[in-house]
Amino acid sequence: QVQLVESGGGLVQPGGSLRLSCSASGSGFSINSMGWHRQAPGKQRELVAGISESGFPHEALSSVKGRFTISIDNVNHTVYLHMNNLRPEDTAVYYCCVVTRTGTYWGQGTQVTVSS
Repeated sequence: QVQLVESGGGLVQPGGSLRLSCSASGSGFSINSMGWHRQAPGKQRELVAGISESGFPHEALSSVKGRFTISIDNVNHTVYLHMNNLRPEDTAVYYCCVVTRTGTYWGQGTQVTVSS
């Protein structure tokens, strides 16, 4: 079993920045990849960005390219989402996920609100 703890969400003005963190813990797990999804009200959950355990990013949402960066600390099993130049349309609940050899696990979600 893997537990995920997310932090870093909040309220920010348009053009501002936030950094989301997600730490995985448990026993005997091996990470294949980690990533961030988001779900806005009335919309389906979508993949924002993922990254392999070795640090290769992949599958970034086109609307966030150049603004969001994903990184991983594979020693501490932590994934980060650095979000710059935030827009109101980035408002959503952001969910961390981790893919291991035994399954996919999700965090509880952290709210990001971009508003003036």
